[in-house]
Amino acid sequence: MADPSQTLVPLLQDAMAAALGEEFRSADPVIRRSAQDKFGDYQANAAMALAKTTGRPPREVAEAVVGRLRGEGVVAKAEVAGPGFINLTLEDAFLGRQAQAAAADPRLGVSEVGEPCRFVLDYGGANVAKELLVHHMRSPVIGDAMARVLGHLGHVVIRQDHLGDWGRQFGMLIEHLVDLGWEAGSAGQRTISDLNVLYQEAQTKFDGGGVFAERARRRVVQLQAGEAETVALWQALVDESERHFQAVYRRLGLTIGPDDIRAESFYNPMLEPMARELEEKGLARMDQGALCVFPEGFTGRDGQPLPVIIRNSEGAYLYAATDVAAVRYSTEDLKGERLVYFTDARQSQHFAMVFAVCREAGWLGPDSTAEHAPFGNVVGEDGRPLRTRSGDSIKLADLLDEAVARARAVVEEKSPDLGPEEQTAVAEAVGVGGLKYHDLANDRVKDYVFDWDRMLAREGNTAPYLQYAHARIRSILRRAEAGASEASGPGVAGAGGAGETSTPAESPAVLVAEPQERALVLALLGFEVAVESVAEGMSPHRLCTYLFDLASTFTSFYEACPVLRAEPAVRDSRLVLCRLTASILSTGLGLLGIEAPERM
Repeated sequence: MADPSQTLVPLLQDAMAAALGEEFRSADPVIRRSAQDKFGDYQANAAMALAKTTGRPPREVAEAVVGRLRGEGVVAKAEVAGPGFINLTLEDAFLGRQAQAAAADPRLGVSEVGEPCRFVLDYGGANVAKELLVHHMRSPVIGDAMARVLGHLGHVVIRQDHLGDWGRQFGMLIEHLVDLGWEAGSAGQRTISDLNVLYQEAQTKFDGGGVFAERARRRVVQLQAGEAETVALWQALVDESERHFQAVYRRLGLTIGPDDIRAESFYNPMLEPMARELEEKGLARMDQGALCVFPEGFTGRDGQPLPVIIRNSEGAYLYAATDVAAVRYSTEDLKGERLVYFTDARQSQHFAMVFAVCREAGWLGPDSTAEHAPFGNVVGEDGRPLRTRSGDSIKLADLLDEAVARARAVVEEKSPDLGPEEQTAVAEAVGVGGLKYHDLANDRVKDYVFDWDRMLAREGNTAPYLQYAHARIRSILRRAEAGASEASGPGVAGAGGAGETSTPAESPAVLVAEPQERALVLALLGFEVAVESVAEGMSPHRLCTYLFDLASTFTSFYEACPVLRAEPAVRDSRLVLCRLTASILSTGLGLLGIEAPERM
């Protein structure tokens, strides 16, 4: 495909076999993009590892490989530097052909995987009777981006919204509603804000202990047993909560919907058979009245084994039991090969213990793996979880409203030529996109500081910067298409999601002459590697970094290389690069779940 490293690998492997022996043909040449132009376009860094195997100095190994390299038509220059790095400069014509191929490829040079994997992604996971708050944003936004990327690469992706609709909190909430004289019909008339207040009241009563706490615990058992009044009240709470969740998810542009919900209650019928199987396998045993599994390798500060509590002394199944049942269901029923859980980093030990139980039970094994993809917190400038000035938690719906309102003010100021409807659409795309990108652009595992000014800035690594770069290129292309003599040429990707391209069978030749053209072509040809690296590390921020670097490189290109005023052959070539850049920006943003407007 278009990625030059795919061409360089077999060339280097042939050279290693010729220089060192046939047994080295399968060695990894360790090809990477060069960090600086003075080191060429790519580096092959295998000599150090090969030196240990051959017993020869690494520089001598590198020189032997370069002496046998046959890169005619691909490699313009190969040099040995430092202790044994091989610096490779590619032929201009080769780069032009690769860019032309990417422009003519509906997938923009990104190949589908040869062996698709069946992924089960667990994300979302809001709690019934609670409004979505700012900290609820990370799991669905990160999980949705990864679902898009993995699907684009050809993997089978099963989305699972692990809705929290079961457990102790519903015992206390339903018991509180019964105290208030509620019935299922009246519960259904309440909004999510009402339920949020009632939840807080129930929590206060439960924390006070006494008779109410005991009644709440018994109510959990009644819920799990299917007692009619309890279930009716519970269902009303679930229905209103799901309505709220789906409204927010739609506004965020997520690809997870009602059919993807796998709530904790879904697993309730599976809990008893699962517990019985753990007992039959000798893994679960009674300890102080509770059914527990003690996975190997987990101990507390006192050195005693830590338990995964499946069922407590009152007969209620706990949170961990649902997660164990979910793993069992994902591998045995959904046939998942790779399970990935996107949750708060504070749950790392919990999932490590759950996965250990499942491995010991045989529900995870050679054909299936499970991993926790943890994420950090959204914090304020003080380093603490983000809150309002009054100290309250920020509602996610309110955060979206403010993001769009701030974006609308900028759009009205900067783009007065847009009509009211288009301004509204652009403001929604910029506001929501800015909010999501602000989250995704940060390394998943780290906390990040929420900053309105940075989030909506039209400069720097932000969604508005990339959206504006895309709209600017589309404006260039519209001006080019307005001339009759420029009516032909490769098509342009749409402004929507991944893969929306429209290109004829053959693009005009791409000419690589100026340094800025070369830099842009190399950046464009890195799209496949960027997408693959996101999938490899479950790290959307790598795609954000790539898109920002691409947009910055295009800006340098456009400032140094006239497009519309260039002579015809050069003009056509540079228009191909413009179109390809717009296509990759829109596709890349689409993989992150962010819109790329045609005009801004």
